[in-house]
Amino acid sequence: MSTSCTFPKSLDASFKIAKRAGFDGMEVMVSTEDATRSAAALRALTRKHDLPVLAIHAPVLFFTQFVWGTNPAVKLERSVELAYDCGASTVVVHPPFRWQGSYARNFLELVRRLEQTTGVKVAVENMFPWNIGGGNGRQAYLPGIDPTEMDCDSITLDFSHAALSGENALDMARTAGKRLAHIHLCDGQAPGQNGKKLWDEHLPPGLGGQPVAETLQYLDDIQFKGHVVAEVNTRSAKSETDRLRVLTQTVEFARRNLRQH
Repeated sequence: MSTSCTFPKSLDASFKIAKRAGFDGMEVMVSTEDATRSAAALRALTRKHDLPVLAIHAPVLFFTQFVWGTNPAVKLERSVELAYDCGASTVVVHPPFRWQGSYARNFLELVRRLEQTTGVKVAVENMFPWNIGGGNGRQAYLPGIDPTEMDCDSITLDFSHAALSGENALDMARTAGKRLAHIHLCDGQAPGQNGKKLWDEHLPPGLGGQPVAETLQYLDDIQFKGHVVAEVNTRSAKSETDRLRVLTQTVEFARRNLRQH
């Protein structure tokens, strides 16, 4: 489970909920909370809750713009260092914005160097155009929004982002091939016919329009060795019981379609 599922709760609370829901491990979104940037704190939480940290998500959101300074290359380097120090195998990173200068131009070279020197997978996540339905929305990112079209060795597939891009996640998974390293388990709706922008919903799997079940079954067929990490939005939960229900159902959906029981 990604700690983003329970934002803005504390890291300790996120681990506790994940354990109750039946998850096997955690993806930690680096944030303004000190513990998210401390390998010692993450190791302590692993021991306390018996949940390993499997992945680190580099700080990319607006409210983390000053975490580890303002240089995005440094943020990625620090994320990989943190993953290495706490035993996580993967770092998730978004493609750069076009206006991020040398970071954007040298992004793929940096990703490859970090992978080769640390052994940590730096899995580039698929994004979505800012202006759904037309315009130059896809040009906000460099090299682009679709890592299957990039010269990178590791890819994160996010179902909600695929939906907003009007893509089919199963097709993307097949195109990624052996480069597919990490999954953000969620769902989403495609843009409407009138081009109206929809939010990045991160719905529970099965509640949107993506072939989530079919994609998980495909992962089982190809003996996928990466992590499948829930990244669902639970902020609309009416109670902690309701939040736990959504997360437990997400675990059950994943296990059923990955044919784990």
